[in-house]
Amino acid sequence: MDKIDDFMVTRSPTATRPLLGLTVLVVEDSRFACEAVRMLCLRSGARIRRADSLASARKHLSVYRPTVVIVDVGLPDGSGLALIRALSQGLPRIDVILGTSGDPTVEDRVIEAGADGFIGKPIASLAAFQAAVLMHLPADRQPRGPRLVNQDEIEPDMLAYRDDLTHVADVLQQDESPQTLDYVTQFLSGVATSAKDKDMEEAVRRLIAERKAGRTPPSGLADLTRMVNSRLSAVSGF
Repeated sequence: MDKIDDFMVTRSPTATRPLLGLTVLVVEDSRFACEAVRMLCLRSGARIRRADSLASARKHLSVYRPTVVIVDVGLPDGSGLALIRALSQGLPRIDVILGTSGDPTVEDRVIEAGADGFIGKPIASLAAFQAAVLMHLPADRQPRGPRLVNQDEIEPDMLAYRDDLTHVADVLQQDESPQTLDYVTQFLSGVATSAKDKDMEEAVRRLIAERKAGRTPPSGLADLTRMVNSRLSAVSGF
């Protein structure tokens, strides 16, 4: 198994593209969040591959070894913490393992699972993204000399947000079991935070609070479903 893609191994990082030569595997089911990481990698010089589930990530990792793996905590087929734990114990170890979530309270669990660091959503700052990776790389993988710190923030195409909302609508149409609602609220929480959709964030919080209070059926579910469908009907507004 190659350590990283052959054509990338000879590329040395530069002051303006400090992640040149790296391959990043992002394990993320949100297209919007993944698009943000794709743009950050493009601006930084890194190559990106995407897996939208634990199963997909394992297939990728059976074929090649990326330099950096960024794992979302909430995935459709299980917890990203399990993958982080497995990667942290693997030999040879992935150079940089980072966890990500729209819920900052999971940071301690991410670190306990063996990740090198945590990136909270939304992942938008180019400088913060580059620093989160570079601080865990060995000296020989760092750019030589002073590094240009770019304070730009990226803005993913909102069509990716529409794709995420379509996914949620499809999931809710098929199933409203407690397990499905756990996944939907986690997924939408991160997506709404990344998209800076405050109304959606609040709707998700209300549903979570109702479920914790044992309200059955939670009225917040109907409200959230209507909001998702409303967003999808007004795509031109995003």
